Amino acid sequence: MPTPIGNLGDMTLRALEELKAADAVCAEDTRVTGKLLAALGIAKPLVRLDENAMGRCAAEVIGRAAAGERIAYCSDAGMPGVSDPGLRLVRAAHEAGVAVEVLPGPSAATTAYVASGVTCPQFYFGGFFPRKAGERARLLESLRALDAALVFYESPKRVVSALGAIAEAMPAREVAVCRELTKLHEEVARGTAAELGALFAERERTGSVRGEIAIVIGPGERGEGACSEQEVEQRAAELAAQGLRTKEAARLLAQECGIARSAAYDLVMRLADGA
Repeated sequence: MPTPIGNLGDMTLRALEELKAADAVCAEDTRVTGKLLAALGIAKPLVRLDENAMGRCAAEVIGRAAAGERIAYCSDAGMPGVSDPGLRLVRAAHEAGVAVEVLPGPSAATTAYVASGVTCPQFYFGGFFPRKAGERARLLESLRALDAALVFYESPKRVVSALGAIAEAMPAREVAVCRELTKLHEEVARGTAAELGALFAERERTGSVRGEIAIVIGPGERGEGACSEQEVEQRAAELAAQGLRTKEAARLLAQECGIARSAAYDLVMRLADGA
């Protein structure tokens, strides 16, 4: 059952009808869904079915549906199953031979993808961006050659570090930080990851960053990451011969050859030490 990601007016007529017809409503968070139902003037029994409860209660819920009850499932916001435990309920229903009807509706991932202004006709949705630096670096490296926009959810508490990881791995790419989509303070900030990282770091310094956030990374330029190892070393030697500071040479090498800035820095340093 899709629910608004911010604006109550995005509730679909079909979703309203199904909620009214339901015998019970399962929810990722009954407090959130309870407020939504109250705002819509709908009173229904609520069953908490979050990640922790799914293993214990999914079979009971599926049994009720198999017995003829009409059960609705709502995530906290947006499309159930997209970065929430609803997928496990759908899987359990399929395995039990119980019919599942999926209603289309609001989704932060697709809304952010369109709002970003990225013109790539395909996108990759990665759910929540990894928390650990190593996992972030490995994920971004694995996606470098993908000809698609990359969409991730992120916590406002980690957006600066996330942008730092993107700036390190994909310094030249267009990035959009989509915050509070469909809400009163909706914002879509665009720039390179380094530019946006500086913007949100300043906001953190003077206050805090709030709201739900989706990050959209544009696809690489044609040829990004296509330099051979020999070409990368040759360009690094050329930059070093120009007498540039190490950090500036590494920045240019990463941007031109589509390699991570840390790898570019290590290469420039190695050449400098050997000079």
